[in-house]
Amino acid sequence: MIITEVESIVLLGRLHFVKVHTDEGLVGLGEISPMNADVTHTMITSVLGPLLVGEEATDVERLWRRMYTKPFKLGPSGAQLNAIAGIDIALWDLLGKATGLPVYKLLGGKYRQGTKVYASSMSRSMTPAAEAERALSFKEKGFHGYKIHSATPWMHDDGFDQTIATVTAVRGLVGDEFPIMVDVNNAYYPHTALKIARALEELGVWHFEEPLAAHDYEAYGRLADAVDIPIAVGEQEYSSWQFRDLITVGRVDILQPDVIKCGGITELKKIAVLADTYTKPITVHNTQQTVGTAAHAHVWVSTPACVYPQEYNIEHNPILDDTPIWTNPLLPVDGVITPHELPGLGVELDDDVVARLRTA
Repeated sequence: MIITEVESIVLLGRLHFVKVHTDEGLVGLGEISPMNADVTHTMITSVLGPLLVGEEATDVERLWRRMYTKPFKLGPSGAQLNAIAGIDIALWDLLGKATGLPVYKLLGGKYRQGTKVYASSMSRSMTPAAEAERALSFKEKGFHGYKIHSATPWMHDDGFDQTIATVTAVRGLVGDEFPIMVDVNNAYYPHTALKIARALEELGVWHFEEPLAAHDYEAYGRLADAVDIPIAVGEQEYSSWQFRDLITVGRVDILQPDVIKCGGITELKKIAVLADTYTKPITVHNTQQTVGTAAHAHVWVSTPACVYPQEYNIEHNPILDDTPIWTNPLLPVDGVITPHELPGLGVELDDDVVARLRTA
């Protein structure tokens, strides 16, 4: 099964998908993190795609290494790994379609039947009282926890921050047993992170996400050693080598790879092996509710380390809520996501809708 084209598809100027076409007519589908679609679109069309045309589509591991090593000094983090992720997911989708098996079967079969998810609120504009009401509504819908984003990203102790007030309000409405997660997107210096972490411990917060600069692994190690609240990090790590250092130097408690950022399913499998080796749980970073969630779902059900509820973005999505781009959406049912029992990822795009929304 020979690759004939790697098609880069950008919708609404920012949402980035990949189709890998083959000489047998099978097409694989993947998604790329929408951090900067102009950059990753160029990476696909000018750098990575040409490396794969004419290659055997089922040689997934070899093709991953080819994409990682051939674009010498263009990465190997950020845009390159994001772009590799989209193609790699599409190759796994192709492999499933070629064999007639769901991707989770290719990853070792089901370790669990479905995966619990928590509601991830991305809003930073809600009052503590409004956020609390929203959290309660998602508890009542069956979600297995609620995460707030409560401070200015990378503010270095100097910006909007209503973390403690919001958690206090949420805890007051949802009760003591419902998990609350807090993500501050690298907001604090180490001494402030320590103070906030200890306050969140008193409020029974389940995990404290990205309190420090993403690159300061030694500071993460000191923080993790000093507090009991689980420290969760990983959405800005792009390879198993970075996750090795995050574990050994950063000593974080929960790993948060994202399949559409960290090089795809091929690399996430290796990160999962590291998680098992060092006895670390995985709670992925997952903000894309379409193909990204489908790819994650196959990893979740087949990976022992994905033991806790995983992230699900609850915000409005134009390609899910206004103009759905897929024919068979994968959605939570009573707070649980179960991958489709179909070959590959089990999801397909509506080509007519894609054509209407396509900008590149």
